[in-house]
Amino acid sequence: MLNFLQKFKENLTAKLNEVLSFGKKVDEELFEELEEALILADVGVDTTYKIIQSLKQKTKEEKIFEASKVRELLAQEIYEILQKDVEPFVLTSPMVILIVGVNGVGKTTTIGKLAHLYKKQGKSVMMVAADTFRAAAIDQLEVWAKRVNCPIIKHQEGSDPASVVFDGLQSAKARGIDVVICDTAGRLHNKKNLMEELRKIRKVIDREYSEARVETFLVLDATTGQNALQQAKIFKEVADITGIILTKLDGTAKGGIVIAIKEELNLPIRYIGIGEGMEDLQAFDAKSFVSAIFQ
Repeated sequence: MLNFLQKFKENLTAKLNEVLSFGKKVDEELFEELEEALILADVGVDTTYKIIQSLKQKTKEEKIFEASKVRELLAQEIYEILQKDVEPFVLTSPMVILIVGVNGVGKTTTIGKLAHLYKKQGKSVMMVAADTFRAAAIDQLEVWAKRVNCPIIKHQEGSDPASVVFDGLQSAKARGIDVVICDTAGRLHNKKNLMEELRKIRKVIDREYSEARVETFLVLDATTGQNALQQAKIFKEVADITGIILTKLDGTAKGGIVIAIKEELNLPIRYIGIGEGMEDLQAFDAKSFVSAIFQ
């Protein structure tokens, strides 16, 4: 069992065991109870509605009258949502990873954990402190760079983020760095500025390092539930998001947000944060996630 999903399991799995217990019949009441359980686990109203409609259709087509059989169908349904259109993430060299997300979701910590993970995989990593809006962001990133023993490129607070990225790319190319991870500011209250800033950074990368593959990972705090989904929708409008990193999944009973984000935005969940330690970032695996819920 995935221990970090304990709170989520206690919330959703216990409810599913109750709703889909052996001997219960498949009827409208069962689907209403199941719908409530999924919504309470933050699977989201729209996604839950789609799941329930699909289950109703399949139970009818396959002539299923036993609630425990619906459990298997639900597991398959969730797995299909999480796997749909997802290409496996392969770390290549050279690669530039832009990390976006609002302040407070754990962006800096995530960058540190990613750097540690990639170094363990034998890659050289550089950090770029392009969140120049907050001095604390630069300082925090520097602390992580020291912890994981990788170089960092930074300017003073208030500097142009694109110029920091420019310097970072020049340095990375000169040193033959495999993976460059760039922190960015997360000021959602001014969408236009954020959009312009990210566009400018991307333009610099495309111009200065055209041979590098670029990924843009959006970091979201799983404990904020539907709020995380709203953030994802806004960031999808302003940036070319290629994957999601969900932090603090160990501390929430509402892990259903994983399913909602994937279904509503069709963005792959790439990594999940499951604690404060350096090792507490895992590549997301749909099969393990579904198995943990339905154990």
